[in-house]
Order: sequence, then structure tokens, then C-alpha cells
Amino acid sequence: MADSIPLNPVRKNSKKIAYYNAASSTRYQSEDEPSNLDEMPLMMSEEGFENEESDYHTLPRARLGHRRRGLAWFLCGGWKVLCGSCCDCLFYFCRRKKVLKARTVWLGCPEKCEEKHPKNAIKNQKYNFITFMPGVLYQQFKFFLNLYFLVVACSQFVPSLKIGFLYTYWAPLGFVLAVTMMREAVDEVRRYRRDKEMNSQLYGKLTVRGKVQVKSSDIQVGDLIIVEKNQRIPADMVFLRTSEKTGSCFIRTDQLDGETDWKLKVAVACTQRLPSLGDLFSIKAYVYAQKPQLDIHSFEGNFTREDCDPAVHESLSIDNTLWASTVVASGTVIGVVIYSGKETRSVLNTSQSKNKVGLLDLELNRLTKALFLAQVVLSVVMVALQGFVGPWFRNLFRFVVLFSYIIPISLRVNLDMGKSAYGWMIMKDEHIPGTVVRTSTIPEELGRLVYLLTDKTGTLTQNEMIFKRLHLGTVSYGTDTMDEIQNHIVQSYAQPSSGGGSGGSGGTSGSGSTASGTKAQQPAAPKVRKSVSSRIHEAVKAIALCHNVTPVYESRAANGASGETEAAEADQDYSDDNRTYQASSPDEVALVRWTESVGLTLVNRDLTSLQLKTPSGQILTYYILQIFPFTSESKRMGIIVREEATGDITFYMKGADVAMASIVQYNDWLEEECGNMAREGLRTLVVAKKSLSEEQYQDFESRYTQAKLSLHDRALKVCAVVESLEREMELLCLTGVEDQLQADVRPTLELLRNAGIKIWMLTGDKLETATCIAKSSHLVSRSQDIHVFKPVSNRSEAHLELNAFRRKHDCALVISGDSLEVCLRYYEHEFVELACQCPAVVCCRCSPTQKAQIVRLLQQHTNNRTCAIGDGGNDVSMIQAADCGIGIEGKEGKQASLAADFSITQFKHIGRLLMVHGRNSYKRSAALGQFVMHRGMIISTMQAVFSSIFYFASVPLYQGFLMVGYATIYTMFPVFSLVLDQDVKPEMALLYPELYKDLTKGRSLSFKTFLIWVLISVYQGGILMYGALLLFESEFVHVVAISFTALVLTELLMVALTVRTWHWLMVLAEFFSLGCYLASLAFLNEYFDLGFITTKAFLWKVSAITVVSCLPLYIIKYLKRKFSPPSYSKLSS
Repeated sequence: MADSIPLNPVRKNSKKIAYYNAASSTRYQSEDEPSNLDEMPLMMSEEGFENEESDYHTLPRARLGHRRRGLAWFLCGGWKVLCGSCCDCLFYFCRRKKVLKARTVWLGCPEKCEEKHPKNAIKNQKYNFITFMPGVLYQQFKFFLNLYFLVVACSQFVPSLKIGFLYTYWAPLGFVLAVTMMREAVDEVRRYRRDKEMNSQLYGKLTVRGKVQVKSSDIQVGDLIIVEKNQRIPADMVFLRTSEKTGSCFIRTDQLDGETDWKLKVAVACTQRLPSLGDLFSIKAYVYAQKPQLDIHSFEGNFTREDCDPAVHESLSIDNTLWASTVVASGTVIGVVIYSGKETRSVLNTSQSKNKVGLLDLELNRLTKALFLAQVVLSVVMVALQGFVGPWFRNLFRFVVLFSYIIPISLRVNLDMGKSAYGWMIMKDEHIPGTVVRTSTIPEELGRLVYLLTDKTGTLTQNEMIFKRLHLGTVSYGTDTMDEIQNHIVQSYAQPSSGGGSGGSGGTSGSGSTASGTKAQQPAAPKVRKSVSSRIHEAVKAIALCHNVTPVYESRAANGASGETEAAEADQDYSDDNRTYQASSPDEVALVRWTESVGLTLVNRDLTSLQLKTPSGQILTYYILQIFPFTSESKRMGIIVREEATGDITFYMKGADVAMASIVQYNDWLEEECGNMAREGLRTLVVAKKSLSEEQYQDFESRYTQAKLSLHDRALKVCAVVESLEREMELLCLTGVEDQLQADVRPTLELLRNAGIKIWMLTGDKLETATCIAKSSHLVSRSQDIHVFKPVSNRSEAHLELNAFRRKHDCALVISGDSLEVCLRYYEHEFVELACQCPAVVCCRCSPTQKAQIVRLLQQHTNNRTCAIGDGGNDVSMIQAADCGIGIEGKEGKQASLAADFSITQFKHIGRLLMVHGRNSYKRSAALGQFVMHRGMIISTMQAVFSSIFYFASVPLYQGFLMVGYATIYTMFPVFSLVLDQDVKPEMALLYPELYKDLTKGRSLSFKTFLIWVLISVYQGGILMYGALLLFESEFVHVVAISFTALVLTELLMVALTVRTWHWLMVLAEFFSLGCYLASLAFLNEYFDLGFITTKAFLWKVSAITVVSCLPLYIIKYLKRKFSPPSYSKLSS
């Protein structure tokens, strides 16, 4: 029967087939339909038009190519094509992956598996013993900077190229590599220990001989595994049995999908009914499971028991599965393993997050390449001035090595240490408690952001739902009139019970007849309008029944199994103050809490029944016949219940207005009221019902069961059967739930907007609610217009709508995910160009993959830095795709905050994170990077001057310890202390967010600032060297002493010149470094003449050279601040 259900399954190539079948006339028809398509021409690229027609064009070309192939083709380049395709085939053959297939798993018989399945071991390590060293070295030497130093250091093993001592080249490189390897090794050991701990966890395994203990890593497909309460599920399993009498259990999935609510899972009925555990081995049964796949929210399979007549077939869905990495929250469960190791859902969904590299690092990498070019050019000039005499090629390489200090190795060390310091400062900031830096390599990115892409629910809003409005079509109830509803409910349940039966069972049947009694008082004809009281009663009952909420009692959980005997202790349990509700959506919990507040309380729920308590304390029982869960595609959920007292069968359904409008009977108020509620910022749900006769239900059930057992297109067939019920339903009410804004969202968004950051809100919510939150949160300022992009489904509609949008100026854009998809298919470049001009953009009905796609689009088309902020598992892909990802620890769990580069506890903290820490990190790193380069360029300039004076000899000026000391103890501390520098106080940076706008232009580190530093280095290096050569007396040693001392003093003074706000540690670093240098003079006999150093002549010569090298720069700085002050100095003054 299931196969007779009419279906049009979507196939991948259906579009193309339709395309080729259509005549060429129809191909152009849709494009040319509106004659005014080119009324306002878009900047359409040829490529845009070809996208849809590419397949059409390739057909004849392919045939032509086929005809032309021959000897001439082979000789004229065909051999290249053949070789290329052979190489591709070989590569594919070597790299081919195992094809995942559907499987049949026999209960408790791993040996019966037809294929070999992966080992169930968790492995998060990057390397093993063999690959550790090559892997780490590759990661280091793929950077130009490190590779360059390796080549220079290796050149020192060649005697003719040797310039100084080996340690002057190998010691710094060795230090950098040792630190990196130690850090990687520590991380790797931690990963190994974590993996070992997980793999060594013991689980009970059922065998023919009874229960045995087995390690997690030794579990195989087909094993029957016992998992206790609060234990992690080790592999993907089908749920066979539970200790809970209800035949169901709760599991926590926060480690899998980021959601904090508990999920209800159902045991396979056939195995749950077996008298004892051992009977699992006495039956002959197997599970047919679909091939392993990514989707954690769906599963298709069948359970078959063969040893009874007739064979038992049960369809398996997501409710019968226990995925690995989830935790059992109630009872003990037994399952059969269907997927292990790499094939589990959690491992398949673990994507290796991309290694993010900051823009500042890329800019510095470009500058180091420019410096390398300058170094080679300088070396060629030196050799040319020599006249290319003798072994000039060797001399050229010696000069390259001599000038290698132009690119200092300490650059990478200083910047990495700086990043760690910024991360420490962010985490220690008392104004943003709980902030965690998870990616320490990109703190400077926080200071360069142009686009901020934010989620709505849980990020801008609290994800705490409060019931605000109930609308019945003719009458609407708000928070101030809820007591009226309560009175109606009390009356409707009290009227018949006065004349009803006595005793417990009589009470139940009396209350059961309440509903029918109330109905009986109404006229029989359905068209006659019911009384308000009756309609309220129907609406509240529907809301109390149509949901997936389960009440959980703390006191029961503590009692363990005794909690199952509800019947006797029903009243004391149900009146328990510790009752909490568990559901997959906070909206549902808000609705059930509201029905409790007006008198109809959900007190118990299991797989087969629901129990409600009326205001008078009576218990109404409803048997659950079917549940149709909510999905993002259907946007609705339904339930079929049978009332115990009357036997009436009712189909209740609730969902989004978009999905429900076509399902309910005709009415004239639903659309208008949905719009009104959405404008108030409320999330709306439409509730409807349909009474079913016993025959109707039996017919539906048989078709539904058949569809669920189908192996092909199961989802489509099930959907088609359910849709046969969803017709002409009676509209009961419209509910409005408010999601409150997070603290200080409005001032934070205003701050970010003033800082020049464009904010895009990407949400899965409906258009009206998203627009309303955008207004209430001041994402769109009051003075701005909003352009709602009309729904478009084809190219011509998209063209017209984009033209209409182009005429608008300075207005926010609101667009749905479907329309966005169409626009990006045909007019990607034009759409992004127009959207980027908007002050704010709201994308509603966005899927997680669309969110990530929008991030990548902005990166490609604008080349600006993007930041994504979210709080749920659905935001992870967007957070990982952005240049800088920020996660909020929210109601939806920790998945987003764990995947992010930075984790915060509240949205308002983002203001300080960007304006203060982001700004400081970028400005400090820019100053630090350029200063370290200056330190290398100045010594290379001195070397160039020295060589040119001494007949272009490739002889080093400073050797051995002087070079190592210069880059370390003599100047390192003052230079590194620049990470404490700040141009304005944090309060000032938050008060004037416009200061942040300057950073996005990247003026703190550009070729212009770099050239200024090059000129300073050339000037100072020249003065220091020429000064020393002019003033030295008898011995050459004096040149080294005078120039080196003046060089160290110049560097210390230059740090003082660069600093904008002094910190006590900076002063300490200056004096400590000077002290170290003076103390070391006593030990450097081989470089300095101690007798000369202690004379007055030495002192005045050093002072004179230092003053000439630094004084002009101080004067220039003073004049610049006086006549052209930077924006921050105006504020600080």
C-alpha cells in the first residue's frame, strides 16, 4: 500500500532533464516574459547568464570535441590531457575513501557482519610518534619567515659562506622551534590522555554467558551494550530495552547538538516486551540500518524478528536511536551497536575547523617578502660595486647572509608572546567576566572588523519565553486579562461535575464528560458560533495537549525505580513543587507553563498517555495514538489523542502561520493578527484541531504504518499520508510568546554602529518577528526606512526586485532565505554590492549552511574582516567560517562557545571586547612588529655602510655574542613592553567608538608607515656608523665599542619615543636593559677595549652620536603633534 502513494521524488538531475526536454523557445521564454526587465539594467556579468545554461551549451561542444579527436589532436596537446587524466585517476585511486553502505546487524552477533567496520576508538591526536617531528616542522616552515631563517642557518655549514659563529644563527631558530615543539607536544599529550580516558571507559556487554565488562574502544558493531544512568553512550546504537517501565528514557544531547533540553527516546516495542534480558539471545532478530550519514536528526531503519510466525517488522526512526557522545539521563538502557568509530554521527559531524590566520600576520608576511627583496637588491648592488670580480656568486650569498638581520627572527617570537599577553589581559578583565580566549593567534582581528553577523534568538534575545497573547478571532487576551481565561476554565470544568459521579473513577469520568457536556450545550450545527467560554476551553485544552513537553519530578529521580509506580502516589507527586518541564523548544515550555497558570496542568506523560489536572484537582487521561514531531521543513507538529472517558479521537496541530494558513478552514483574521503580533515582537503559533471517527483513524493508521516500513522515499511517503489528514482543520486560536531582549543590547548595537561596524542579523525566525526585533533592539534606527525584499522564485522576479531595491537609499534590508538563494544564484555580485551599502541587513528563515555561505560571500566580495556571534549549535558553521568567531554561553548549550575563537557570557560584553581589547591588540601588535623590523634594519644599514667603506668586503661588523645579546637581553624587554602601551583610556575608547573606525583602514601598519620606519632605520644606521668612523681614534675596536653602545642607547630612546602612555613595567624594562648592558661590558673583553670604555672621550662620542641620531626624530614628533595631531591625542588632551 505504501508504494501506491503518489509521489514525485526529487532527483538530482531532474532540473537538467527538464531543461533538455523543453524546446529552446521555452528556454528563453521565462527570461523575456517581462518586457521591462531591462528597465534599469543591472551590472549583469555574462557569467551570470551562463550559470543556468552551462549544461545546455556544453552538449554540442562535447560532441564536436568527440569528432575532432585523432592523431592531430594527440600531437597538438592531446597527450597532455591524457597524462593529466591518468595522474588524476592515480591520485583518486590512492586517496579513495571507503564507500559507506547500508547494513544488516544481527543482535549480539558481531561475527555475522558482512563487512569490516571501523574500530570504536576515539582519536583526536594530530600526530603519532613517526609523524610528530615532520608534521610540526612542516607547519613551521610553511611560513616564509621561518623557511628563510632555516636556509640562512644551513648556509653557515658551508665554510666559504660562513660569516660568524654558528650559534648566532642556530640558537634563535632552535629556541623558536623548541618552544613550538614543546607547546605542540604538551597539547598532543593532553589529547592522548583525554582519548585514552574515553577509550578506557568500561561498559557492560551482554553475551550468551552473561554480562562482561568491555572497554569502549573494543566495542563492535552488533554488540549488545548496557549503559547506566549518567554514562556516556559509546557508539551509535538502536535502543532495545530500558529499566524504565514506560519503555522510554531521557538522554542529554548538549555535547552533540548544543541543546540543553533532554530528549525522549523510545525502546523497540518487540524487545522491550521480552520477559528478561537473557531473552535477547533466545530470539533471532536483526536491525536493517541506512548507511552512516551526517544528519543527527533523522534515521531510517527496520527491526525484524524472524523466529515467530508471522515475522515481526517494526519501523525504526530517530526516536529509537542513541547517538554516541550523548548521556543517559534516566534509567539503564540496552542497545545494539549499529555504527562505530569514524562512522558515528558525532565523528562524521566533527569538522576540522580551519586554521585562522590574522590579517596583521598576512600583512607582516608581505612586508617580510618586501624586505627580502630589498636585501637581495642590496647584496647585488654591493657585488656590482665590487665589479663582479672573483667568485662573485659566493660573495653575493655572503652579503645575503650578512644582511639577514633585515628580517629579524625575533619578529615571530615577539608577536606570539604579544598575542598570549593580549589573551591573558582579555580573560583577566573584570568588566567582562567569564570571557575565554580559545584561539590565541587572532586577538588583533577584534580591532579590524567591518561586518558583524549575529544570530537573534539567545544572542540578541534571552531565549526566555513568556506567554503574552491569546487571540480567538473575535476576542484577544493579554497579560492583564489572563484572569478572565482562568475564570472561564474554572467554570467550564466545574459546571457538569456538580451533577457528576462520585469517587475517584467517577470524578475522572465526570470531568471527562465535562468536555462533551460543554459541547452538548452548544447547538449541534457546526456553523453556529460557539460561546466564548467554550472556545477558550477548547483552545486551552489544545495548547495543553499538543506539544512534546514532559514533566520531570526531582523527588522521583532520587528514588530511582520506585518513581515508576505513579498510580498510588499520583497526587503527592503531581502537587510537587519540584516539577520542571523538559522540551526541545522553550516556546513549548512557555505554553505549557501558561496552561498551568490558568488552571489546566500537565502532570504526567509517558509514551502512550498524557494526564492533565483540572482546577478542581481531577485527572483527565488522554491516550496518545500518534505524534508528528516538528521539523524545520514542515514548520508544524501534530498529535492524535483519544480521550479516556469519552473515547473521542482528536487530531491537534500547531505551527507557523505560513504552514498552517493553507491547512485551516477559511477565515478572515489569521493573517492580519499574525502580522499585528509579529509587529509587537511576539513569536506566533497557530493552533487547530480536527475530530476523527474511529473508521477515519483506522484507515489513516494502516496507511501510516505501511509508509513507515517503506525502504525507499520513506520520508516523502510518510509526509504524503500525514498531509491527507491536514485538511479543513478547525482554527482554535493564535498564541503570542515574547522572547525578551538581552541586557544592554540597544546601547551595545548603537556603540557598534557608531564604530563603523555594519551589523547583519541572520535568523531562522519568521520575517515579521525578525523585523520587529531589529526595530526594538535598535539594529535599525528609528529614522531609517526598511525595505522588505518581496519573495522571488525566478530570475525575472529577482531582477525586478533588485531594481526596485536599487532606487532606495539608506534603508535597511529584510530578506528571506528563499529569496536570498534565488538572488545569489543569478545576481550574486550585484546583490552583495547593494546589500553592503545598507546600514543593516536582516536575513530571516536562514538555515545554518546559509549563514556560513553569507559569511563567505562577504569575505570574497568585500575583502573586509567579518565576525560572527551566536549561541546555538546552528551557529557553529557561521562562527567557524568567519575571520573571528564569538560564542555566547546561552540557554541552547555550550556548543557555539566551544567552537568559537572567543567565548563571552553576555552580548553586551562584545562592546568592550572590540572597542578596548581589539583596538589595543591591533595597535600594539602593529607598533611591536614595526619596531622589531626597525631593530633589524638599523643594524643591516650599519653593516652596509661598514662594508661599503671597507672596499665592499663581506666581513661582519658585529660577531658572536654581540648579535645574540642585541636581539635578546639588551633590547628585548623594552621593545616587548610596547604590548602595555595604550593611546587612550578604555573609558575614552568606549565613549568615542568613532576611534575604532580608523583602524579598519589599516593605517597603523601599512606600506606608508613601513617606509617611514625604513627611512628612520637608514638615517639612524648611517649616523651611528659614520659617526663612529669619524670619531674613532687609533684602533678599529673603538669603532665597534662606540657604534654598538650608541646603537643600544638609540634603541632604548626610540622605545621611549614610540610609547604613548607610560606603565611602570616599561620604565623598569628600560633601566633593566641598560643595567644588563653596562654590567656585561666587563665581560666582553674580546669585543671592547675596557681601558677606552672608561674614558671621558668614549662617553662624549657615544652621547654625541646618540643625540644626533635621536634628537631630530623627537623634534619631528613634537611638531607633528602640535600641527597635525592624531584623533586620539585630541581626546586625551
